[in-house]
Amino acid sequence: MQIAAKRQSDEPIPESELIVTPAGAIYHLNLRPDQLAEKIILVGDQNRVARISRHFDTIEHKVENREFITHTGTYKGKRVSAISTGIGTDNIDIVLNELDALVNIDLNTRMIKPQHSALQMVRLGTSGSLQEDIQVDTAVVSSYAVGFDGVLGFYRNQPEEDEFALEQAFIDHMMWSPKLNPPYFVRANEELFQRIGKGMTVGITATSNGFYGPQGRILRLPVLDSDINEKLRSFSGNGHRICNYEMETSALYGLAALLGHQATTVCAIIANRYRKAYSKDYHKVIDELVELVLDRI
Repeated sequence: MQIAAKRQSDEPIPESELIVTPAGAIYHLNLRPDQLAEKIILVGDQNRVARISRHFDTIEHKVENREFITHTGTYKGKRVSAISTGIGTDNIDIVLNELDALVNIDLNTRMIKPQHSALQMVRLGTSGSLQEDIQVDTAVVSSYAVGFDGVLGFYRNQPEEDEFALEQAFIDHMMWSPKLNPPYFVRANEELFQRIGKGMTVGITATSNGFYGPQGRILRLPVLDSDINEKLRSFSGNGHRICNYEMETSALYGLAALLGHQATTVCAIIANRYRKAYSKDYHKVIDELVELVLDRI
């Protein structure tokens, strides 16, 4: 995904579009610019923020609003923020735009800063494997994300050649229904992907816009495509197969790329959808990944 053109305006961004609290904090995250580090670990679960910050040498800030919890501190001399996003790409839309605003918009004047600042963001999540050989309690790093969510369609974007080729091959392979959001592919930031994901299983992550029907789970309601997981499992493009399901990475990769930030995702595999297996204690692998990501970020 190519970096988007900067908003062209000599006027301040209106108060209705960029909401700043009386304390000078961005609205949903409730953060001030000084409370954010350039290195960020994103997690879905609010409780996981404390599992990260307990490894910090010092904690400077603890901020909470709704499902968004932020702990900022230092780890081995590096300033790091751990932030919970909640579930879903809709929340990622909020988090990414507000994180970008904190570093690239002057919240006092509401003007875009002339000098761009790039954030490094690692999503540390949990997911279910779609491939039989990917064991529960291991980790997958996402080379690409394929999004079913539709968030990026609301922004002007231009996919790279490899992303567009994967999208077309995927639509053909899946016999994608026009009733669904058009799928899109986004590549991880190469430098961060290589640094964080060394030694992990590599593959495409499918980002779903729901947990049940959109991931092929059937409770009481029938689904549109009962073979969706078999089709996902058998897809291969650009030397990559689809390894896992989760609910945030496509919007993270897409918005980060458009805004000029670096992003990659590492997921602990806590379930294997093919073998119907589930982790007995996934907290252990999460804690191991926390330390690994903190060392590598």
